[in-house]
Amino acid sequence: MCGVALDLQRQVGEIDRRIFGSFIEHLGRAVYGGIYEPGHPTADENGFRSDVMELVKQLDVPIVRYPGGNFVSGYNWDDGTGDKSKRPHKMELAWHSVETNEVGIDEFQKWAKAAGTNIMMAVNLGTRGADEARNCVEYCNSTAPTYYADMRRKNGYEKPFGIKLWCLGNEMDGKWQICSQTPKEYARKACEAAKVMKWVDDSIELVACGSSNRDMPTFGIWEETVLRECYEYIDYISLHNYYGNPDNDSDAYLGCSLDMDDFIKQVAAICDKIGREKGTDKKINLSFDEWNVWFHSSEQDKQVPKWTVAPPLLEDIYNLEDALVVGTLLITLMKNCDRVKIACLAQLVNVIAPIMTETGGRVWKQTIFYPYLHALKYGRGTVVDIKPECGSYTAGGKNIPYIEATAVYNDDTRELTVFAVNRSQQEPFRLDINSDVKLTQISHTVVTGNDLKAVNSADEEQITERDIPVEKTPVLPAQSWNVLRFRMEDQI
Repeated sequence: MCGVALDLQRQVGEIDRRIFGSFIEHLGRAVYGGIYEPGHPTADENGFRSDVMELVKQLDVPIVRYPGGNFVSGYNWDDGTGDKSKRPHKMELAWHSVETNEVGIDEFQKWAKAAGTNIMMAVNLGTRGADEARNCVEYCNSTAPTYYADMRRKNGYEKPFGIKLWCLGNEMDGKWQICSQTPKEYARKACEAAKVMKWVDDSIELVACGSSNRDMPTFGIWEETVLRECYEYIDYISLHNYYGNPDNDSDAYLGCSLDMDDFIKQVAAICDKIGREKGTDKKINLSFDEWNVWFHSSEQDKQVPKWTVAPPLLEDIYNLEDALVVGTLLITLMKNCDRVKIACLAQLVNVIAPIMTETGGRVWKQTIFYPYLHALKYGRGTVVDIKPECGSYTAGGKNIPYIEATAVYNDDTRELTVFAVNRSQQEPFRLDINSDVKLTQISHTVVTGNDLKAVNSADEEQITERDIPVEKTPVLPAQSWNVLRFRMEDQI
């Protein structure tokens, strides 16, 4: 039996829908052969795959980060505008591929509108700087009779694209990054870029680069340096991290969300420290704009030839335990929604993604598609702090609770949704919810299976969602992701 105390007055905060964002980078087959394939049987008049678009719409993704990622630190945004026949083919140094520039911001904003999502645009602060960044904002957003706004009009887009969220570069502390920088170098560059970008359009929000992950040698120092320099001009600082199970230790792997939670709390504390130093009430919130499971494809990527167009890179095939981990990570983001306002599952199609395609062929849902779908569908409203008492186990030097859970109250529908992962590989748990209001259960959806290593493919979907009968005391099956929906019968 697992006891859960539910007190609706113990609220964490309101979920910003952008916490369930995603990411499309010019990397591998994310763009070419992923969202865009003019010769595909389902391609629309703009060359976008309608079968992929249908799944993206099913997810209802609120925001998509673009065009990178490591790619952006060597990217000239203006290469992807105007006449396609005149766009340059270039050596793309981040992923050692050929970039044709057949898709750029002109095309991607069309795709985003058709998909019903918004763009989180990244600017190049590697090989470029403040001047190109402000020009990109003018091209995308300005109504003025000026050079870059007129360039957009000449390219056939009278109305501005209206992109409101922008990233100031990507992972600039990483030696793998084109033109990587020290904390001081990046802080100055980001500050000046932020300043002029907001002078062009003062309605935009800006995300400064945090550390690439918290194992970086300058973690903490980087955040403090950037915040001291940029605090007045930015709105968010980024966090990135990927998780994996290369040692095949499932018990430890299923507990990796504890690391994400610690990371979030560390960076939030640094933001607040610098805010106190500056004597300001302004709060810098967090953008966890790269997170996912990534390790399955590491060896196969070493065999991919360089300097080809859209090579098959980072094509992790996810199993059941990956879906459970993604579920715990989604729950962790929700539990920190008071500070994490933006997050991006990296990425959306083919590249470490919930959606996979065959070039010229089929599309299918990976195992991680389902927890992501459920969070997007039901993670709307106010997060309520719940603490399941179900016991724990020790793995990887950590004490890991068997049950990871959170609850979201939707005032509009008067529904409460409990998201829960049972990490135990053997034991089901009955969920005894002790609530301060009367609840009537509506449904119970699970993702589970007998084999943690089971995967989906275009031929067979071994791991999917299914509804199970509603019980007075719901049972969380062993190794399962659960979505339990309740109707609220009382007023709060």
